Amino acid sequence: MAKCVKQWRSVALCIAILSLFYVQAANPAQTKRILVLGNSLSEGFGLKPSEAYPILLAKKLRDAGLNFEITNASQTGGTTEGGLERLPAHLKRKIDIFILELGINDAFRGLPVDQIQSNLQQIIDKVKTRNPEVRLVIVGMQLPNYAANDYVSAFGKIFADLASKNRAALVPYLLDGVAGNPLLNLPDGIHPNAAGQKILADDVWRVLEPIAREVAVIPNANEGSRQ
Repeated sequence: MAKCVKQWRSVALCIAILSLFYVQAANPAQTKRILVLGNSLSEGFGLKPSEAYPILLAKKLRDAGLNFEITNASQTGGTTEGGLERLPAHLKRKIDIFILELGINDAFRGLPVDQIQSNLQQIIDKVKTRNPEVRLVIVGMQLPNYAANDYVSAFGKIFADLASKNRAALVPYLLDGVAGNPLLNLPDGIHPNAAGQKILADDVWRVLEPIAREVAVIPNANEGSRQ
């Protein structure tokens, strides 16, 4: 009888251990969220959605074993004012990392540099208000050198200034190594082709990866109601 009781206790212990492993396996680490707010460069103008660099980043995250989902809220022709208008719909869910790539279309339209910077700061402030612990990545752009003047210089400084002010990571120039190369752009000479988008993904990934690894190990707090 004592032998049977001992055997039963061993079986019960094994069942308890197996149950623990099952619960752990059934509750993997909660998914973190990345929001990309940009223009046609981030949307992947002229390409399949899967060829745009934000979606390529999602694959890099998966390959690195990092549990993230990416929402690409980019739009062709997107401006900073348009970004402000589109943003509220994306603030209903928690954002862990925010990638901001806007401003170049404003510059092409001649919007004052201080207004571009103000709009970008408002976007950042709104995201931070809803997500106080969000990590920020500012994606910089430059105007073509053929128009070098005070405006071009001032515009080029916006992104580093915003990154410094908001303690954000900075991608200095999204099109570095891609702009002006006909092999990496569509026939319009402006938008990266699929090969160009891969380079954009690599450049952004160098900045994003260490941040994603840090964020991935932070326990998700209870989101509560987000209205």
